[in-house]
Amino acid sequence: MSDPLPFLAGGGRAAAMIRARDWSGHPLGPPETWPEALRTALSLVLNSPESMILAWGPDLHFFFNETYFPLLGPRLDWAMGERFDRVWADGWEQARPIIEDAFAGRSRRFVDLPWKLGTDRGEAETWWTFSYSRVVDGEGRVAGLFILTNETTAQVIAAQRLRESEAIARENIERVQLALAAGAIIGTWFWDLPNDRFTIDEAFARSFGLDPKLGREGLSLEQVIETVHPDDRAGLIAAIDAVVIRGGAYAHQYRTRRADGQYYWLEANGRVDHAPDGTPLSFPGVLIDVDERRAVEAERDRATTMLRALTETLEQQVAERTAELMRAEAALRQSQKMEAVGQLTGGIAHDFNNLLAGISGSLELMQTRIGQGRLKDVDRYMAAAQGAARRAAALTHRLLAFSRRQTLAPRPTDVNHLVAGMEELIRRTVGPAIEIAVEGAPDLWTVLVDPPQLENALLNLCLNARDAMPEGGRIAIETANLRLDAAAARAHDIPPGDYLSLCVTDTGTGMAPEVIARVFEPFFTTKPIGQGTGLGLSMIYGFTQQSGGQVRIASEVGRGTRVCITLPRHHGACETEAAHATLAEAPRAERGETVLIVDDEPTVRMLVTEVLEDLGYTAIEAADGVAGLTVLQSDVRIDLVVTDVGLPGGMNGRQMADAGRALRPGLKVLFITGYAETAALGTGQFEPGMQVLTKPFAVEALALCIREMLARP
Repeated sequence: MSDPLPFLAGGGRAAAMIRARDWSGHPLGPPETWPEALRTALSLVLNSPESMILAWGPDLHFFFNETYFPLLGPRLDWAMGERFDRVWADGWEQARPIIEDAFAGRSRRFVDLPWKLGTDRGEAETWWTFSYSRVVDGEGRVAGLFILTNETTAQVIAAQRLRESEAIARENIERVQLALAAGAIIGTWFWDLPNDRFTIDEAFARSFGLDPKLGREGLSLEQVIETVHPDDRAGLIAAIDAVVIRGGAYAHQYRTRRADGQYYWLEANGRVDHAPDGTPLSFPGVLIDVDERRAVEAERDRATTMLRALTETLEQQVAERTAELMRAEAALRQSQKMEAVGQLTGGIAHDFNNLLAGISGSLELMQTRIGQGRLKDVDRYMAAAQGAARRAAALTHRLLAFSRRQTLAPRPTDVNHLVAGMEELIRRTVGPAIEIAVEGAPDLWTVLVDPPQLENALLNLCLNARDAMPEGGRIAIETANLRLDAAAARAHDIPPGDYLSLCVTDTGTGMAPEVIARVFEPFFTTKPIGQGTGLGLSMIYGFTQQSGGQVRIASEVGRGTRVCITLPRHHGACETEAAHATLAEAPRAERGETVLIVDDEPTVRMLVTEVLEDLGYTAIEAADGVAGLTVLQSDVRIDLVVTDVGLPGGMNGRQMADAGRALRPGLKVLFITGYAETAALGTGQFEPGMQVLTKPFAVEALALCIREMLARP
């Protein structure tokens, strides 16, 4: 069967694209109907080994051969037969006047013409050599354009780089010539490393009293360094060995004996080049006379030494005076700190003596009334003792907040609800001369926080605000949701994310910048003696940090203070505090349930054991971590471990628990502790089946916690 389109023969992939295109609806019509002039011109283009284009008809429909493919880039798949101004839309304004000249009979050829086009390398500055010439049909009319084109970008860039390299080389030659003329460079060398052949120029040879002929023929390294000062030879050899191994730049200063028999300082500068496999190939370089420069430097050093000697006495006096002032300042700070500690310990001793008097007095009266058989009075004394114990626990918690080592009991908390519950107490505490304004944000997010500690922080901030407004004023308590991007989070010194803020603003006396810089320091206070220990803001800072948040303060003298506590958002509903149950109401153990109690305090072990036995549990006691682990290593049934964190014997409670869980996967552990040791409990994030209970605790709370943990899968 004969080919209906014989003019496409030999056209390769470009002809295949013409055959594959649907030409129905195209202005030129199907290829079978194309005029003979178009067929002849197209056959010439398709079979040319040069990169060629044929633009045909008044709309300049675009045809190209296979050699032209790489120049089209992303246009290749759709350019065949399209309009020239669409294919090369990004270069049309530059091409149009050239095309118009060609149609007018002014054919032109361009060499290395810069042209910004989108090619397969993307948008870039390119260069082209091309010519445009018109094509006439059988009747002498202009029917289209032949365009012979080649990209010359690589050649142009290579030529530019060559010119740049030549310019740099000329500049370097000029610099070397100037240096030689000035006497700075006193010789050059070239070391052929594989052949160990060291050649030098005449200047090098003259400088070292060597035979120039030997220098041209080649010397050994030992001959070259023969004139190096004995004290400098080992260092020079080490520096040469190092650069030969490493490659790259080399610079080293040493002394050499020249033709006059004197030693002079010089600097050797060179470079070691390696082969691709790392083999050292060549080591060219120059010698620079630095003797005069080192003499100047030595003179400068001598002058500096003399100046230092002249000022040494003055410096010593200044140093002694400075040290004296620093000692005085340190003594003053220590005195202030000890005064604050004295205030703190005095207040603590006073409070604890009162609490202990209430506890011990109640216990003595309970013992007396029980001996008298007057049991109806026992409940009253018991309630008094328990109340005093709870207040003592609250006092220790405040001290632990100051030390930032408290054990927190965080719960999902509605801060608006917490503030509302504190509002009446705050009003009574600050007094009628101060206005309280509360503004809670609607739809406030939940936070995971220890509610009593947050209440204590809020009350402390309001008390500080009251003290800053002796003549009365206004306190504003506000809550808000915050979304902190990276920049805002850096300003708050916390990770980006969602946060809640609780801010207390007053209209008081304000603080100077130097005071603001120290307000969170323990023991720092601006209040008169007896009116503060300097622990309030430090405790708030410690609690907020433990809760994953941050506290910031802004203040200006005479314009009030604003303190904001920022806490991470918690995704979850708030919890309501459950009513306290009595021990009699606590759930009892199921058959056979066994609890291991590990605590070095015998009284605590006794109390916990008796509580558990009253509830039907089998209780096993251990006095330290080693003894507890021994029980866990046995085959005795253990359903749950109750352990203190700080234990004697070299193994703390967390270490014992981890070792026990390795032996008994899924073992449940309840830590009881007065504070969360960082080394033992980390950040408070526990594995499933672990929980913490803060000492002192109600026995009812212990019983409920154990029951909940055992019931939980």
